[in-house]
Amino acid sequence: MKLWDKGLAIDKKIENFTVGNDRELDMHIAEYDLKASRAHARMLGEVGILTSEEVKNIEEKLAKLQQQLENGTFQIEEDFEDVHSKIEFELTQTLGDTGKKIHTARSRNDQVLVAMQLYFKENLKEISGKTKQLIDVLLGLAEKHQEKLLPGYTHLQVAMPSSFGLWFSAYAELLIDDLYLLEAGLKVVDQNPLGSAAGYGSSFPIDREFTTKELGFSTLKYNVVAAQLGRGKCERTVTSNIASVSNTLSRFAMDICLYMSQNFDFITFPDELTTGSSIMPHKKNPDVFELIRGKCNKLQSIANEMILITNNLPSGYHRDYQLIKENSIYAVENIKEILDIFIHSIALIKVKDINLQDEKYKYLFTVDSINDLVMQGKSFREAYQIIGGQVQEGTYEAAEGKKHSHLGSKDNLALEEIKRKKEEV
Repeated sequence: MKLWDKGLAIDKKIENFTVGNDRELDMHIAEYDLKASRAHARMLGEVGILTSEEVKNIEEKLAKLQQQLENGTFQIEEDFEDVHSKIEFELTQTLGDTGKKIHTARSRNDQVLVAMQLYFKENLKEISGKTKQLIDVLLGLAEKHQEKLLPGYTHLQVAMPSSFGLWFSAYAELLIDDLYLLEAGLKVVDQNPLGSAAGYGSSFPIDREFTTKELGFSTLKYNVVAAQLGRGKCERTVTSNIASVSNTLSRFAMDICLYMSQNFDFITFPDELTTGSSIMPHKKNPDVFELIRGKCNKLQSIANEMILITNNLPSGYHRDYQLIKENSIYAVENIKEILDIFIHSIALIKVKDINLQDEKYKYLFTVDSINDLVMQGKSFREAYQIIGGQVQEGTYEAAEGKKHSHLGSKDNLALEEIKRKKEEV
């Protein structure tokens, strides 16, 4: 059964090509199509298109399908193009003509729109929640290790003194920037598109404010063409937000891989979180963080793909939109898994003691030495030349590291202020 079936024969090759893997993907949005169908049926009852008895029967059948979904027995068989045709078939099989009425005043276009936006809405909240969990773990690690010095690098060259507290809380605060974007993404998808039908509305006297309230949307997408144009824009927004989180996690994972190597030797993890080599028995590899890095880079490419597929499409619906469903769902499901494994793994990190007397860290405190001279009355430029000359001549002797007192520095991490920023999102 196809929602657009007019009784004409369909070329099997064309059918297979156009359906693609929608059946598998639609299992992710089945619960949202059921929810939207329930709200739509209630609205049709409110405006007098369905009787109260018809609404009651439709709701009961939808509840049974929801139960099947929860217990794992709901399937979208090969006879169906997608979840929408499957649900309408089930309603029609049980309720006859009443089931056929569910499609009144809607199109598969706005069915997909509303199901995907409900899916994005719920999952953006979940992604934000997991991001906040990770921020909390990192702030806890920052507090625990705030006194432990860590060499800071620029251009991968030893630069200035940092600390583990500064390192952990840096990524925590970067993730708050990602929370801002996730919140903005939530605002974009939290607009009800149902009732836009095929993109030009309906001549039925529907009540779009009713379904907006029923589905828990903050507002609706008023203009029906704008609602249809939201297909693609929502996917671009969501995958772009996910790409931002991915960028932060990818960079953090790269730091971890570097810092675990023997050349840095700043951190380690329990053996059970690492892998070995088939021929080198000494290896302790950070495969988890290498995979996080690679997966996050892949997620960043998806955001670009969304733009390329949709950026030159004119208004109205086009089948190109089908192609953005798979990777936007992939991005959502994968970032949740990545956040879970990051939270689990980073909590078990072991911070090592670093011997800052090692020869390679000899120039770690040159800036502090310059600042000492400035505090004694020399200009910064003069002090810079003096210490620079000592470095060139090989006579520089490292001063004892100075405390950095300003807000957000290694000795004044501003952890409470960062926590407050997170709570305000």
